[in-house]
Amino acid sequence: MNLTLKIWRQKNASDKGKMVEYKVTDISEHMSFLEMLDVLNEQLIAKGDEPVAFDHDCREGICGMCSLYINGEAHGPDRAVTTCQLHMRMFNDGDTIFIEPFRAKAFPVVKDLVVDRSAFDRIQHAGGYVSVNTSGNTQDANAIPINKENADNAFDAATCIGCGACVATCKNSSAMLFVGAKVSQYALLPQGQVEATDRVKNMVAQMDLEGFGNCTNTGACEVECPKGISLENIARMNSEYIKANLKG
Repeated sequence: MNLTLKIWRQKNASDKGKMVEYKVTDISEHMSFLEMLDVLNEQLIAKGDEPVAFDHDCREGICGMCSLYINGEAHGPDRAVTTCQLHMRMFNDGDTIFIEPFRAKAFPVVKDLVVDRSAFDRIQHAGGYVSVNTSGNTQDANAIPINKENADNAFDAATCIGCGACVATCKNSSAMLFVGAKVSQYALLPQGQVEATDRVKNMVAQMDLEGFGNCTNTGACEVECPKGISLENIARMNSEYIKANLKG
């Protein structure tokens, strides 16, 4: 298949940036989206041009680094996949594809399609941990009874890979689905109760400090999330936040 690519090129964070058009030919429908970009970069390097910078690592839908905004959708037109799991069979011969970085004040562009998502790391550092001794003196897992529904919901929340699709797709660039998932992951398990009050307060405060917007209640984040993180996690975070503030 032959395609026209309109790609955001930006030299660094201070550069204005612009869309640049490229043509790629003989693209197999069995290629992943990143493999298609590899083909483009091989062509650019062969001509002595600067390759397009984009982030990636595992290429297995685990790390979330491959985040791209494709034709106005985080991770592209498929559902429940990261960009590295998106295949070219989702497009048609002759298509024009717009490729941009995730757009958010808290995700500044580093170069081209690469953004700095270290804001997520700082939110995690603010409360995404437990102080329970889990090294050397651990109890057998089956020694602590946990309601199956809570265990299942905690596991579902823990599948969040922190890619930032929720932020990119939200009109307010809200990180509440991400933070809600991280808060829920611990709030539902006994090991997370020690820091429960401080955790939700600190993580929400850091989220606001980073410049993320508030929830829009439109649900776009859940739709675009490659791991299907439920909006219930935002509701749980709000509940935990209210309880924490009532405790003082």
